[in-house]
Amino acid sequence: MDSEGALLSAVHSRDGLEDELDQISRYEDFTTIDWIEDSILERNRRLRTARRVDSTHHGPNGKITISWIWVQVLRAITASQTWLIVSLAGVCIGINAALISIITEWLSDVKMGYCSDGWWLNQQFCCWEIEGDENACDSWHPWSNVGLARWLIYVLFAGLFSFISAHLVKSFSKYAAGSGISEIKCILAGFIMKGYLGVWTLAVKSLTLPLVIASGLSVGKEGPSVHVACCIGYVVARLFGNFSRSQGKMREMITAASAAGVAVAFGSPIGGVMFSIEEMSHTFSIKTMWRSFFCALVATVTLSAMNPFRTGKLVLFQVTYDRDWHFFEIIFFIIIGIFGGLYGVLVIKFNLQVAAFRKKHLAKHGVAEAVTLASLTAMIGYFNRFLRIDMTESLAVLFHECDSAGDIDNLCQTSVQWRMANSLLLATVFRIGFVIISYGCKVPAGIFVPSMAIGATFGRMIGIMVKVLYRAYPQSGIFAVCQPDVPCITPGTYAFLGAAAALGGIMRITVTVVVIMFELTGALTYILPTMIVLLVTKAVGDFFNINGIADEMIRFNGYPFLEKEDHAFHTTVSSVMRTELHTLTATGLHVKDVELRLQQTDVKGFPITSADSRCLLLGYIGRNELRYILDRARRTHGTSADTPCSFYSMPTDHDREEIANLATGPAMAIDDETFTNIIREAASSETLELWPWVNQTPITVSPQLPLEIVMQLFKRMGLQHGKLVGLVTVKDVLRSIASVHPDYPSRDTRAGLDDLLEEAWTSTSSTLNSVVSWWRRTWRR
Repeated sequence: MDSEGALLSAVHSRDGLEDELDQISRYEDFTTIDWIEDSILERNRRLRTARRVDSTHHGPNGKITISWIWVQVLRAITASQTWLIVSLAGVCIGINAALISIITEWLSDVKMGYCSDGWWLNQQFCCWEIEGDENACDSWHPWSNVGLARWLIYVLFAGLFSFISAHLVKSFSKYAAGSGISEIKCILAGFIMKGYLGVWTLAVKSLTLPLVIASGLSVGKEGPSVHVACCIGYVVARLFGNFSRSQGKMREMITAASAAGVAVAFGSPIGGVMFSIEEMSHTFSIKTMWRSFFCALVATVTLSAMNPFRTGKLVLFQVTYDRDWHFFEIIFFIIIGIFGGLYGVLVIKFNLQVAAFRKKHLAKHGVAEAVTLASLTAMIGYFNRFLRIDMTESLAVLFHECDSAGDIDNLCQTSVQWRMANSLLLATVFRIGFVIISYGCKVPAGIFVPSMAIGATFGRMIGIMVKVLYRAYPQSGIFAVCQPDVPCITPGTYAFLGAAAALGGIMRITVTVVVIMFELTGALTYILPTMIVLLVTKAVGDFFNINGIADEMIRFNGYPFLEKEDHAFHTTVSSVMRTELHTLTATGLHVKDVELRLQQTDVKGFPITSADSRCLLLGYIGRNELRYILDRARRTHGTSADTPCSFYSMPTDHDREEIANLATGPAMAIDDETFTNIIREAASSETLELWPWVNQTPITVSPQLPLEIVMQLFKRMGLQHGKLVGLVTVKDVLRSIASVHPDYPSRDTRAGLDDLLEEAWTSTSSTLNSVVSWWRRTWRR
């Protein structure tokens, strides 16, 4: 009975410890990670593990034993654990992407009709052996033969899909809304957002993403696919203790998962790696690059093996070009590049104003907003062939060359070319408006594919006009290089370049888009036109001094994030730092004094200073660790409010077996295995030694150091001896930039549209209230 009681006591103690750790981790939400401290803790874990293994498994006089060989095998398994986790995450990402693609295609076709051979078949599989007009397929039946009824059913399905998705997001995981790229960039930079990469977010976003795309909202699944992939990588890595205890390893895993997310979204593994380098991460080591590439490769292979479209293509709009381009077309390529830059400036500027309006007036009406936008989009988009179909299907149609297989819906017929150009122009204009008001609503919403669809419709329109010009003046000087028996102009390539320009304009990335577009087409000949278009697009964006929409949304939400680009501020740290500090002296304090300081302040941590008048900086201790250690020591080791506290370590303290040869930073985290042993020796009723959890070598800088260098330190190391004169954090830097340097891009870029929207909202609300009041008075009579 005694042994059973001891066993139950141990189990309860372990469960209680886990509950305490979960509770203490909640205090870390919306704080930042100190990467230097995390690296020290990880190094100390490795040293303790190595010393424990060597001392346990060596035979007499250091002889090699069977147990030592077994330990080496375990070490090899541990070393390969990272690649195992990366592979497992890649497989899960590929399977998830394939399922989302299959379900999205079926839901998109359900709005138009059903298959009599099987309700689970979409239109492509229902009419697999039939090419040409969809009316030639007897197995596919529209919901009605009456045009008005079909339109009404189309709108009802759009509203239903958007309602289900918005309701699921609101009820189960609000973090599932939006694209997620902005937040993941902040997480990779060290910003902690509890639950943003959790299981519920993964489940809700995976379920609602097909519904949102099928609803017809002008949003895409590629951005949310990156968020879903990062959730998968995070959830898989959390299953392994070596990763769950190390923020640095988790950051590497999330970076690799983001590359895999882009890889499966565009069928571009190398493009995914480039995206994670160019857009997602501040620092990118060779080790992280290899893991990102491997994860993207495994995810792409898995997606290819599942073959969701049964065409051998990884994405629906993958295409191959076998025609060359001519140098006179560079003129028109530049026009497309200018459009891409202007599109990015226009959408970013006005979408931020819509987001401000949404935040102020529609924060509690997310479901109604999503249903309204989806219904409005369906009502208008049904009458345009390029707005009615799914955006990925639209890209596949617009990218095709004008041959026997590419003449879809009379797109290449000369007799209807002007009508087609008019339809493309209307699709471009309406889609831009829909993207501005839809991106940011409370459903999973990306902007990659909507932007590509807008660029593709504009580019195809330009291609048709150039082709018309060639047909009208075939002997003109600029067309002299065209061979008479070979098609001179390929409008599909203009759509392809337009999609690249719009994507580059909205995200403000260049190299990644070139690589993605190359992997989509496999055509080396179109790398140069793509580079020309994107350089023009970037030049236009630089002229208007605007960042990508992900960075602008980070500023709009007020996240503590420093940009990659360097800026000259011509000031020093002393003008930014805070001089009113909350410190703890190394000696002379009691438990009640430390607890009082915790109650009176809300800072993340406390500098440890000498007790004399010199105020020498001796270290730094985090608030969460301090709070947890005090609670644990009082509960299990008999400390009282009058127990003296010591934050200063003597040289003999480092002779202890558990701490010998460790770094002089924090010796261990509160979730380490040896935490119990250390606190047993450090805590008693006579004294509480807190120095094992003190970072004794915090990074310090001179007050005269230029602010630009401090910003570089924050970007690369995520920072948090000499006399302590002040403390500077990322938020202090951002606050100073916003107040002292007005030429720096502002977080609040709202202008006239916000006032117009607010006036329209006020007017509409007043009118509705008047109508309701009139109706009530009439009803009472």
